[in-house]
Amino acid sequence: MRLDQLQAQVEKLHRAPTERWNPEFCGDIDIEIKRSGEWFYGGSKISRPQLVRLFASVLRHENNEYFLVTPAEKVRIRVEDLPFVIVGWKLVENDGLTWLQVETNIGEQYLVSEQHPVVSVAELPAVQIRDHLLARVHRNVYYQWADRLENAKPSEAPGYYLVSGTERFLIGEVGP
Repeated sequence: MRLDQLQAQVEKLHRAPTERWNPEFCGDIDIEIKRSGEWFYGGSKISRPQLVRLFASVLRHENNEYFLVTPAEKVRIRVEDLPFVIVGWKLVENDGLTWLQVETNIGEQYLVSEQHPVVSVAELPAVQIRDHLLARVHRNVYYQWADRLENAKPSEAPGYYLVSGTERFLIGEVGP
């Protein structure tokens, strides 16, 4: 099976086609996504997972700001850190290669790959998921990955690398 086919099977992209919508900005709404990935409205936690997934499906990131977008409205929300959190992972075998499959706090799944790389944001690991949105790697996941880290190859920058399939992602740099 090709990687793109495997990725398509793994991803659960429950999202709206926000890239096709260009409504006028309507102002701010009192919604905030906390560092933990929890969503709040008016200071109260949104406890219905279906409602959080609905809001997440229309989330867009533009010019370092976050918006909920519908065909008719575009409202700005606050995000304390990153909008999603990687809360789980497992290994997936494909064509003799082992890939990391991650899961976000809203149940979306992605294969760590060139399309969904591990990146550093504010010196902490994150995974680029759909629509160029980022998911912070939860501390528990990060510590579990520590057992999988490999030393840099001679051609790479000094540090520790996380391997997924054919890709290597710098997780921790080693200073001089």
